[in-house]
Amino acid sequence: MIELEGLPKLVDPVLIAAFEGWNDAGEASSGVIAHLENEWKATPLVSFDPEDYYDFQVTRPIVEMGDGLTRSITWPTTRLLVARPPGADRDVVLLRGIEPNMRWRTFCQEITDVCRHVGVELAVLLGALLNDSPHTRPVPIVGSASDEDLARAINLELSRYEGPTGVVGVLQHILGASGIPAVSLWASVPHYVAQPPNPKATMALLRRLEDLLDIPMPLGDLAEESRAWEHGVDELASQDSEVAEYVKELEERKDAAELPEASGDAIAAEFERYLRRRDRDGDG
Repeated sequence: MIELEGLPKLVDPVLIAAFEGWNDAGEASSGVIAHLENEWKATPLVSFDPEDYYDFQVTRPIVEMGDGLTRSITWPTTRLLVARPPGADRDVVLLRGIEPNMRWRTFCQEITDVCRHVGVELAVLLGALLNDSPHTRPVPIVGSASDEDLARAINLELSRYEGPTGVVGVLQHILGASGIPAVSLWASVPHYVAQPPNPKATMALLRRLEDLLDIPMPLGDLAEESRAWEHGVDELASQDSEVAEYVKELEERKDAAELPEASGDAIAAEFERYLRRRDRDGDG
């Protein structure tokens, strides 16, 4: 059990969480946490004892060697960090973890207890799934919420998925049942290019987070990396006529399904995002 005494009370905190593993196609969602941890210089808040939740024959520790000597062993774990984003008047708790191998309900309840203790007001859980989305189009983001009012408020295409779930689904349920509103955002990663990293999907999640939380999200080099990633996939597809034809079919299907007003909404959202960034920079 995590010792809660000594944990600080934060200022109107929001939780942003992602887990490596089944919930993290292309490492798109865990990439968001890694990116924000670095950009915001997040500091450690608390970490979980890996003995309680991980099977080390499945999720193995990593050994580091030097001159033939064992220098260190890094154990799989989940940790929470805290940051105050530049230009924001609230704290953000970042959760970066690996989907546990056992005791999911206890694991999620421990996270919930920490969130309640530090005063988390909203939890945003990130995931990424493999889908038949063409890599040349904007990354679809779907989501779900812990209650109907929140679902209506987030202005997001809601997921209709029913079936096996990962720890993201379990944590969202337990957070909501404990009185902490929880939203999950899922990026669709093309199944024909599933290997990580996928900077385009990571950037799409960051932009959706900015819209949802009204907190400026630093993109760093992600825009350039996304263009390079897409160009690289274009080149690979051009070398295989079957893959190229399949991508073209996905593009046609996607374009036919997109309504004109949906494109208009995307343009409006991007313009609003630009205005918010301009005002924050003091140029408005």
